[in-house]
Amino acid sequence: MRRIILIGYMGSGKTTVGKALSKETGMMFYDLDWYIESRMRKTVSQIFAEKGEEAFRKIEYNMLHEVAEFEDVIISCGGGTPCFFDNMDYLNQQGDVVYLKATPETLYEHLLMAKIERPLLKDKSPEELIAYITEHLKERAPFYEKAHYTLDVNVLDNTDKIATSVERIKSLLSL
Repeated sequence: MRRIILIGYMGSGKTTVGKALSKETGMMFYDLDWYIESRMRKTVSQIFAEKGEEAFRKIEYNMLHEVAEFEDVIISCGGGTPCFFDNMDYLNQQGDVVYLKATPETLYEHLLMAKIERPLLKDKSPEELIAYITEHLKERAPFYEKAHYTLDVNVLDNTDKIATSVERIKSLLSL
């Protein structure tokens, strides 16, 4: 029984690396946000808009406790997941937690490439966005840094580099 849990700021590549690692290992992959959306039958953006962040975090907490009980899985958490309630301590008890670490500049570039609407980032200018990411990352880093492992992902811009990151995780975790 094994659980690999990927954490990091939005845009760090948790879903991309998680899916690639799943293919390599044959373990099931769960993106926590996708799991929430399938269970709630609403997008994360809709939940934020209708209920607010506090209500979303409670839903996220409950769904995390479901998914983190599954066996032989790779879980990609939302960027804020480790920063609320006792989630980070819980994650560390449930499996091998890997922090995908990137600079604010890299995160900004990844978020621009992804072009996915993120509730906490919409309506921000490029200057506001980089300032927001920088400040937010400073607040969240103490939680992320409690992970068992840290992997620099400042270079996840092509499939070869993603494959290299997957190999580095496999090596870290002796997979």
